[in-house]
Amino acid sequence: MTALLRYQAVLLLRSQRWLAPFVTYAAFVAVGVRPGDPVLDSLGYAAAGLVPLSAWLVRICVTNEPGAARDCAAAAAGPARVHAAALLTGLAGALLAGAVTAAAALVVCDRAATGPGAAALAGALVTAVCALTGAAVGALSGRPLVRRRGYGILAAALGCLLALVLAPSPARGAVSALVSGARQGSTPLPLADLALALALAAVAGMSACLAAARRG
Repeated sequence: MTALLRYQAVLLLRSQRWLAPFVTYAAFVAVGVRPGDPVLDSLGYAAAGLVPLSAWLVRICVTNEPGAARDCAAAAAGPARVHAAALLTGLAGALLAGAVTAAAALVVCDRAATGPGAAALAGALVTAVCALTGAAVGALSGRPLVRRRGYGILAAALGCLLALVLAPSPARGAVSALVSGARQGSTPLPLADLALALALAAVAGMSACLAAARRG
């Protein structure tokens, strides 16, 4: 699996298709995260942007490989493993972006209402929750479950919107908890939301991998 992950990462970097989602996310963060803002508010805002970023990166990774190369990789390692590596590569890219942004927010934002250690832990958890939720959306709206590009983009956009506004969504729950904590002077740890996001990402990823295995 390590070789497959390295292969998918190289494909993503060389394709330069990662530029658009990362530049869009950077602009989103630059608008909403400012020096002196409450750190929990800033961490929640930055994490919310990871939902569409993660979905976008996952969709790029599962469609990035040329057909002939994908067939060769599937024949050598199995289509399910190849697809799983693509999903994990997209998720890893979103987690990396979230980690960098959270670290920057911890440096420039106001930590007077909460300790740096507690804020860092809460930021790490909400970053993971939102990245996992976005990866689940990307897995369900990408190949092979949704093969038409237009339908896939529409499904991903709608899925990200619902993930950010629906009350049962772990991403909405984690972000709302951080924002409420900033108002109340507490530092919540969204562990239940993390567990739910892990379960959703696992189910979505397994569904996509099983579909890839069935279709070869």
